[in-house]
Amino acid sequence: MKHELIKLIDLSRCTACRGCQVACKQWNEQPAKPTSNFGSYQNPPDLQWNTWTLIRFQEHVDTNGKLRWLFRKDGCMHCTDAACVKVCPSGALYHTEFGSVSMYEDKCIGCKECIAACPFGVPKYNKETNKISKCDLCYTRLQANQPPACVLSCPTGALTIGTKDAMLKKAYARAKELGGDANVYGDKFVDGTHVVYVLTEKPGVYDNLPESPEVPLSIIVWKDVLKPAGLLAAGGVVAGAFLHYITHGPKTPDEETTCEGGKQS
Repeated sequence: MKHELIKLIDLSRCTACRGCQVACKQWNEQPAKPTSNFGSYQNPPDLQWNTWTLIRFQEHVDTNGKLRWLFRKDGCMHCTDAACVKVCPSGALYHTEFGSVSMYEDKCIGCKECIAACPFGVPKYNKETNKISKCDLCYTRLQANQPPACVLSCPTGALTIGTKDAMLKKAYARAKELGGDANVYGDKFVDGTHVVYVLTEKPGVYDNLPESPEVPLSIIVWKDVLKPAGLLAAGGVVAGAFLHYITHGPKTPDEETTCEGGKQS
């Protein structure tokens, strides 16, 4: 790994201009699709195969009874212990040298295992192509030493990217500066994520943001316990067969059989 990068999202600075949402679509050449009005400025209603970045709009009444907006940029969290990578049977999803999670589209078989596995509900299925899609943190831009399109487009400094140590230091300093319920979200889960938030409210306040995301136990048991044990057992069978061949030679058909009474046939 070259060096781990973290994209920091400071929600205290987000104005919901949706510049990042538009920039993501433009850079990744994602087509527009009809959406439905569900009584919110948020559009589309959720992440989609053609919408990897979404600004969520949420009305919130604080402890003083004051109504205000909460804005949150939603997208892939690029987990270190990524459930989607663990469960992918074809190797389509993988970790890059920056710690982000990218994808070989041609390897995706559309099995949807990653959709069920992701604790953040990020991967989305395109039935027209039978492929999964999600944010790759603008991997080609990172390779060219350029920031992701969303970061480049942000006019308020809500989005920044840098080395892991520098971004975490910045995040905790900002949360301390804000005070109140402000906190850092993302660095304590699934061995840390490569997208980290500075939240102005406690995590449980935000829609579609799990308080304690984790890799499902079924995936841990299968990938980390049962599958290795199965491979080990299979290896033992192969090793036993090879040992038998070395010590006893190849098995050959009986050259002759003895019939009843001792006569040969």
